Amino acid sequence: MTAGGYPVTEGDEPAHGPVRPSGLLDVLGVASVVLDATGRIVLWSPQAEELFGYSAQEALGQYAAHVMVHEQHADLAVKLFADVMETGEAWAGAFPIRHKDGTTRLVEFRNMRLLDDRGDVYALGLAADQPTLRRLERDVALSTRMISQSPIGLAFLDTDLRYVSVNPALERLNGIPAEQHIGRSARDLLPDVDVDAVEAVARKVLETGRPLVDQRVVGRTPADPDEDHAWSISLYRLEDSLGNVLGMAGSVLDVTEQYRAETEAEAARRRLALIADASARIGTTLELDRTARELADVTVPELADIAAVDLLEAVVEGRRSSLGPSEPAVIRALAVQAEHATEALDAADPPGQVARYAPDRLVTECVRTGRPVMVPQVKGEDLCHIARSPEAVGQLERAGVHSYLAVPLIARGEVLGALDLKRTRNPLPFGEDDLLLARELASRAAVQIDNARWYQNARDTALTLQRSLLPSHPPVTGGLEVASRYQPAGATAEVGGDWFDVIPLEDGKTALVVGDVMGSGVNAAATMGRLRTATTTLASLDVDPARLLEHLDKITEGLDEAIATCVYAVHDPRLRQCRIANAGHLPPASLRAGHAPELLELPTGVPLGVGGVAFSTTTVDLAPGDRLVFYTDGLVETRQHPLDERLDALLDLLDGPDRPLEETCDLLLRTLHQPDNSDDVALLIARVLTPG
Repeated sequence: MTAGGYPVTEGDEPAHGPVRPSGLLDVLGVASVVLDATGRIVLWSPQAEELFGYSAQEALGQYAAHVMVHEQHADLAVKLFADVMETGEAWAGAFPIRHKDGTTRLVEFRNMRLLDDRGDVYALGLAADQPTLRRLERDVALSTRMISQSPIGLAFLDTDLRYVSVNPALERLNGIPAEQHIGRSARDLLPDVDVDAVEAVARKVLETGRPLVDQRVVGRTPADPDEDHAWSISLYRLEDSLGNVLGMAGSVLDVTEQYRAETEAEAARRRLALIADASARIGTTLELDRTARELADVTVPELADIAAVDLLEAVVEGRRSSLGPSEPAVIRALAVQAEHATEALDAADPPGQVARYAPDRLVTECVRTGRPVMVPQVKGEDLCHIARSPEAVGQLERAGVHSYLAVPLIARGEVLGALDLKRTRNPLPFGEDDLLLARELASRAAVQIDNARWYQNARDTALTLQRSLLPSHPPVTGGLEVASRYQPAGATAEVGGDWFDVIPLEDGKTALVVGDVMGSGVNAAATMGRLRTATTTLASLDVDPARLLEHLDKITEGLDEAIATCVYAVHDPRLRQCRIANAGHLPPASLRAGHAPELLELPTGVPLGVGGVAFSTTTVDLAPGDRLVFYTDGLVETRQHPLDERLDALLDLLDGPDRPLEETCDLLLRTLHQPDNSDDVALLIARVLTPG
């Protein structure tokens, strides 16, 4: 391995090839001087020239005591020299020397006796400037103390990222003695830490020399193997004064408390964001099933891997439900959601299905008591109380369900059902924060679900009333073939007051009626029923259509400010005519052989209930095969298109092959009536038959 372009050692093996020198000896400026047995200088290094001021030419051959020592210290120098040469014991210490410039300086010496291959004796003196040496000693001592006493973990690593030394603080952080670090890597010592990421950035620091500051690492160490900790790691490359890469230094600071605080703050932020998201996404319509799906969608995957929204069947039917301790819960599944395909979905009740949960099931306990049920760590026996059947137990077990939470859906003091949550992929168990969040979501959603439930019940009631008031008529009556349709508004809209009627009259005549009561709900349906009854009664008197509308107008005025539009027509097969009067309604379409479909030109009139305006009757000739199409505005009106454009679309659909009337009804509804239309539709088509 190389560092800075120069070989470095591998373990205890010496490096091969040129190796850049260390700068430490250059800083010390260690001088080498060799004396013979008489005390004359026989070797003089360049560092000696710098330390003592004499060149080699000036010093070699001279007695050292004369060149290097002041006269007042000469005797002591001679004695020390004699002791080393006679005893062979080395001497170390500081000694004042005389510089060439005449000054006296303290120099640190290491003196020892040398013996060559011929048995001759020499004295070797290694010398360094004492102030420089003391400064380095102080620096080393200060660094050593700072490292050993630092509360921050410090480590020095070689270029293979193996520990060279660690301070006591890092010993405590890792829970590993210093001697066990040496020569080993973090990968060897800390298997529960993401070492790959750390080593990758460490090698980049070695390569580029750019320090790494405050890299967060999370994991576990032998110091606390049961809890996750977080550390802030900083790394920087170590070089000597000549630029040799020595390795790397790193600092490790335990920031677990800060990390946990940040984690908790982030979790709180996400909870608030989820609640805000739920407020925007749940209850966008008054459709019960859709509201339940919106709740399930919001909880997955932020809160759970699998979510189910279930209502008590009695609640769906509009009744209050109270369960006794030994009663099962009859539950209808409204929505199931999962982030990933999982066998746990097969264990869930499909939306729309009604199931019975035994009294010992956790969801039964939840809806019976109105309190949450949480099982942080699901075990085998727990699954028997979560799943509805033994088969479902196996499916949940294979799916890896390890944590369970059910919270009640409570609105206006009534338990409606439960939000059922499971975790499979998310490794964390449900905790108290999850419980608080789930309860908040369930509380907000329950109100929307309850609104949707009551709205749907009211709508079903109005729709039942509406359908009960609409007529059933034979397909052929009084020389006419007749087909009709009633299409309620979209599931999120209230039922309106649209109606049609086919009324047989004397002499083979037939009255055809299409009307629309303004407003919606039960009141509109009830008003429609009263107007239909009045129309049937008046039609039996065989009065002129305009006269009949005048009577209806007066009746409508007395119905709590009700307003309605209506087209009333009487077909006479003997005269081959149809007399028509209009009260503010859209004109019928006429289809005649050899002619393009057209809208009948009728005086529009004013809606019923306005009062004070006369109506008029228009007579239209009809031949066998001619058709009249009556409809309410819900068929053609939209917010996105002009009415004229929609009426043209109606005529275009009618301008086609001569279809059976039933098919024509289906075509018009399928093509023109939008699924999310907020208005209902009444449609009536009559074809003139050939006299038999």
